[in-house]
Amino acid sequence: MGQVESDELYGGIDRKGVHCVFPVQAKGGKDKLNIVQILQDFALCETKFPDLVCRPIAAQFMNAAVIVLFEFERGKRGISIASEKHCHLAPPEEMTKAELESYRQRVG
Repeated sequence: MGQVESDELYGGIDRKGVHCVFPVQAKGGKDKLNIVQILQDFALCETKFPDLVCRPIAAQFMNAAVIVLFEFERGKRGISIASEKHCHLAPPEEMTKAELESYRQRVG
């Protein structure tokens, strides 16, 4: 495997106890996500972390207040988006204590 560039790399355990590795690509401004980078993330996981489940993530900043988060999976038909979430970024002072507590309870 040649040179591979990921913006971040994290390890973790999901709610079912599965050990995972999360290569992260982040793009902002005019930069766009590229499937080649996601393919390279899968290759990186296979080479460096063969015993972990690879869960590539990409973040695309749409503007200063909106980010889209993608998780990718590989199947028989190739790479596909497993999940896509659009999030409004809010400074802490815009969040009430009740909203933060509600969020904490949802994500447990």
